[in-house]
Amino acid sequence: MTDRIIPIYLPPRTTLPPARDLAALPEGELVDRRNRRVRDLRISVTDRCNFRCVYCMPKEVFGDDYAFLPRKQLLSFEEILRVARIFVDEGVEKIRITGGEPLLRKYIENLIEQLAKLPVEITLTTNGSLLRKKAQALKDAGLHRVTVSLDGIDDAVFKRMNDVDYAVGDVLDGIAAASAVGLAPIKINCVVKRGSNDDQILPLARHFRNSGHILRFIEYMDVGASNGWRMDEVLPSAEVVARIHEEFALEAIDPNYHGEVAERWRYVDGAGEIGVISSVTQAFCSSCTRIRLSTEGQLYTCLFAQSGHDLRALLRKGAGDEALRREIAAVWQSRDDRYSEIRTAATALPAAKKIEMSYIGG
Repeated sequence: MTDRIIPIYLPPRTTLPPARDLAALPEGELVDRRNRRVRDLRISVTDRCNFRCVYCMPKEVFGDDYAFLPRKQLLSFEEILRVARIFVDEGVEKIRITGGEPLLRKYIENLIEQLAKLPVEITLTTNGSLLRKKAQALKDAGLHRVTVSLDGIDDAVFKRMNDVDYAVGDVLDGIAAASAVGLAPIKINCVVKRGSNDDQILPLARHFRNSGHILRFIEYMDVGASNGWRMDEVLPSAEVVARIHEEFALEAIDPNYHGEVAERWRYVDGAGEIGVISSVTQAFCSSCTRIRLSTEGQLYTCLFAQSGHDLRALLRKGAGDEALRREIAAVWQSRDDRYSEIRTAATALPAAKKIEMSYIGG
């Protein structure tokens, strides 16, 4: 263990406003107990992945004998679409398809084709391993953009991070294929783990400058209980920005929309922009607009949740759309999550089993 201490801002506990009467909610507006409205729906379509990234699905936990969910427990595309339509009616403006690795779900382009008929942005996060093969079909189905996880530009570092000997060049080929068919601008996400891949910050910045893609660095987070998270392995986003700024001058720019989790910076010389996501050192709970639907129909109101709300049971018992709408509204209306704001206090308590990132997406 290092003796390096990384400060965390811990805001004072605020008094939550009273829960609002569901019947009094204006149509198309759904807010929680902290007056955060629902805007972003993340849908996990599989709990499987062909990578074993050390911060997400380490081999010592997700080995050859790991029991993934059987097919019959997963939500069907029809069930996912039905839930998505209700969320759009309640104010969701963006749907992101996640996993696991979502491109492992058979016929995923069929789901995207149906979701693309809704009046929202449809995006997908992938490790890029199947992107070269799937890019055209995804674009033809109506997908708007992709986000690609890439934790290093050096092949040896990248292989160490994905832990399945997958070459970085193959991911870069997938990014090029996605760009060529118009799935752009592409966001490139790098989870930074101190001592493992923080030496890739500048090489990644150099590679993606002037590319038209948006490189984003994500602080290593304590999602789930499998990744052996330690605070001394977190590299604060402020240090990421400082390292890049030393070589390429940066200036801060405004967020694209209220609730955007990435802090945006652009190169002064016009070579593009980067982003940093600082869930550990600069909590953004107060503006979080995300809700997550797991692959087997559990609804989670926080990435660091310990439990979800079962929508699959309602779906398969024949509940009507109004019953589903009321359940969804009640879940969001009672939401008061703020884990990142209270992380220091929470980590001092007996360990609680949190939902794994591979199960509900990032």
